Amino acid sequence: MTAFRENLGRDPEADDYQFLFHVRGNAGVGKTSLVRQWEAVAHEQGALTVYLDDSVHSAVEAMEEIGERLGRQGLELRRFGKLLTTFRQRDHEAQSAQGTGTAAEDGGAAQPPAASLSGSLAAQVGLVGLGMVPVVGAVAGAVDPQQVAQGADRLRAALGARLRSHDDVRLVMDPVRSLTPVFLEDLAEAARRRPWVVLIFDVYERTGPALDEWLRDIAFGEVHGTLPANVQIVLSGQGRLDARCWGDWLDLVTEVPLDVFTEEEARALLALRGVTDERVVEVVLRLSGRLPVLVHTLAQARPDSAQTVDDPSGTAVERFLKWEMDPSRRATALACALPLQFDEDLYRAIAPPEAAEQYSWLRRLAFVTDQAGRCRYHDVVRVPMLRLQRTQSPARWRAAHELLAETFRTWRAQREEVVPVEDHWDDAGWREHRSNETYHRLCGDPRRALPEALAEIVHACEHESGTARRWARLLAQAGADGADEGVVAWGERLTAASRDDGSTVMAVLDALLAHPGMDSAGHVHARVVRGRLHRRTQRHEPAIRDFSAALALEPQNGDALVGRALTHEQRGNLEDALADLDEAIRIRPDGAWNHVYRGHVRLAAGRHAEALADFDRAVELDPEQDWALASRAGLHRTRGRLQEALADLDRALRIDPEYMWAYAERSRCLWRLQRWDEAVRDMTRAADLDSASEWHRASLAELLLFLGRHAEAFREADQALADPDETGPRSRAWTYAVRAWAQHGLGRDAEALADLDHAVSLDDSYWSAFEMRGWLHWEAGRLTEAERDFNRALSAEHRLDPGCLVGRGVVRLYAQRYGEAVDDFARAFTIQFGIPEAEDEIASPLVELLKEHLPTNRAPITAAIRLGALVTHQVQWPGLTRRVGSVLALRPSPRLLLGGIGLLRRVLAELDEQPDGPDNRRTAWSRSLLSPILRILSSRGAGPPP
Repeated sequence: MTAFRENLGRDPEADDYQFLFHVRGNAGVGKTSLVRQWEAVAHEQGALTVYLDDSVHSAVEAMEEIGERLGRQGLELRRFGKLLTTFRQRDHEAQSAQGTGTAAEDGGAAQPPAASLSGSLAAQVGLVGLGMVPVVGAVAGAVDPQQVAQGADRLRAALGARLRSHDDVRLVMDPVRSLTPVFLEDLAEAARRRPWVVLIFDVYERTGPALDEWLRDIAFGEVHGTLPANVQIVLSGQGRLDARCWGDWLDLVTEVPLDVFTEEEARALLALRGVTDERVVEVVLRLSGRLPVLVHTLAQARPDSAQTVDDPSGTAVERFLKWEMDPSRRATALACALPLQFDEDLYRAIAPPEAAEQYSWLRRLAFVTDQAGRCRYHDVVRVPMLRLQRTQSPARWRAAHELLAETFRTWRAQREEVVPVEDHWDDAGWREHRSNETYHRLCGDPRRALPEALAEIVHACEHESGTARRWARLLAQAGADGADEGVVAWGERLTAASRDDGSTVMAVLDALLAHPGMDSAGHVHARVVRGRLHRRTQRHEPAIRDFSAALALEPQNGDALVGRALTHEQRGNLEDALADLDEAIRIRPDGAWNHVYRGHVRLAAGRHAEALADFDRAVELDPEQDWALASRAGLHRTRGRLQEALADLDRALRIDPEYMWAYAERSRCLWRLQRWDEAVRDMTRAADLDSASEWHRASLAELLLFLGRHAEAFREADQALADPDETGPRSRAWTYAVRAWAQHGLGRDAEALADLDHAVSLDDSYWSAFEMRGWLHWEAGRLTEAERDFNRALSAEHRLDPGCLVGRGVVRLYAQRYGEAVDDFARAFTIQFGIPEAEDEIASPLVELLKEHLPTNRAPITAAIRLGALVTHQVQWPGLTRRVGSVLALRPSPRLLLGGIGLLRRVLAELDEQPDGPDNRRTAWSRSLLSPILRILSSRGAGPPP
């Protein structure tokens, strides 16, 4: 006590300050009593304290409980609480999506040779401007949509659900990584408002396997952020810390080993309790083994006669019961040993009528701990009490547990009246009643209850790893308490599996399916759940085997059919996928989500009309089906039916005002309609909803580039790159390229070149990054490197890009390879301007003009080409007059200007002869850029007006 108190008086930055204590010792030595006293001491010194026992089974549950307990003390972890709520909602959506008729799974996840069309639609969220700006600029086409679509598909496949953002994907796939940084930030804010925050993790021998790595990382690592210096962690458990996890840090852990009382300590406690008869003291010392909890328990009975001392009862618990003279209290103590924990409601349900008012007496017993109104017996006392009742009267044992099971069943049924069936496993109250009901049925009638209990563990696996661990331990506890070998074997098997470092849920399912015990329905369900896990992690063959095995047992199982269909689609087996979805819809024709799934598979197969029919049917079956509306909108957009697409997206956003994909898709539609500001507004909203990932933030940066707003584009791209990388380094190459071009527009070419070097090092298939770097190398006079970059871009499996051709033509012009320059310019202008005779009409005259004037006008020509490379990927040109003026300030020769203006007029005359229309967006864009440039030149006296 003194050591802990003194440590609270030290400066957290001092060398002798200890911030992590580990209290250890055998059961009953007083660990819980000690850490509870430490908690009281911390309270006295103004600390916030949180005490956690083995009711938490995962890092997420621990953070949630800490947040709740701190909130009760007036300091809420607001941002963490909000993100946790989002996680629960998104996780529920992802889990619900596994069925055939509840929530959505994005079925468009086909793998190479091509990404699914549904994946392509979703991928375009992050490629919002690509392919829509008919230009020769460097950023247009910076990312291959098919390549990015495959990445998006893999993310969705890993979850198997329609989620709102890549943030949601990461949040559900790795909640600890997403939640912990926000948790630590809020915890730091709370710690700034109090001198200390003390987090106590009791019964750590049980929770350690689930919490070790997370606690080590927040205590000593910087994986998730930094733990505030005035936050103390106290661990309390029976054994030493796992050296495999804590080995490198054990010298920073303050060990506090506890042992049984010395004889002097035991005698002192007995004397304090009024037990001084030497014969009684000797009996207590012998029966208790000087274990503190038993010494205290026996002392509370205060025996006062020779008869009680001479009684031959052989254990401390049996002696305690015999020393209790009130038979109703004795019966109550035994009855309340049966439940794992109890509150006053349960006490009144099981205590004898004559002991109805003895609840406060029971709570004060030495072996009873009370936390937030929930009481539990110390195992050292509870276990022998259970053994005594089980062996004395098996019939009464069975009847008592049946009564308790029925009590919890009744309470569970009451929860079911207010909680929808699809939300049962997400409801903590329902889960608690169900787990207690299961425990007591296993204790009372293990053979009958075991198959159902094993089937429930499959449901627990669907919920989350912490729930799976809790149910596995529940089985182990029931087996030990009921002394049933079959339940004991299953409990040991599943508990061992739940400690798997790789995948708790997969290991538990493997154990369930590897041994007989479940009934047929449970086996089918386990196969389906394991098949989904295999599919999420791209293990297609095992997934197909599991789904097929489930269908062999139950041919009309819709979940197995849909799961196998989506696995087929991931593998590119679209016909097999459609066959399974057809059968699933035949079995359940009113399932809206199955129609959405099939619609996406039909999109991937290029059967657009049939896909549209599926989306229509899904909306007809469920008008609130926002994923179907957004999917139909994406299809409408690709077919040019933009107003219909906008109508669907408006509906989807009325249903879900935070539907990220709908905002991004609407941004694309508005962009196509040249409603630039509205498009930026919606993509900004998508990026804000997806605030912790780079995807939509980078898309917003790209939109701003197209509008010539380079400073804003740089800020957004820079913020995107400040976020953790959640999808692998290749996904960041595009973002680095966007930031590079923004920096180039701001005149920061050295920084831009560094970003482009990094982009191509991350992914050497990003052809547009090579194109952009080619322009920077050309401007720096590194012509060989520039041509190599343009060649690399043009050798990619894409159509010839006008920007690459112009760039290589410029390099060859500066290298005095004029014929090759003419060839490149001619091909570029033919593609861009649609001029059949581009070589004779424009390319050759341009090269001749520049060849003549480069020796004497190199600076203005270089500046003009640089400006052209920047503005030719924009759709708006803020400051164009100023920027053209900066080129003219370099004083190009009159003959050069006149020649250039003549060529501009010739191009515009050719463009004027071409009809407007959706197929001539390049023409319209070219005219909208070149016309104002010609007017600016003319207004500056560079030539007669056009």
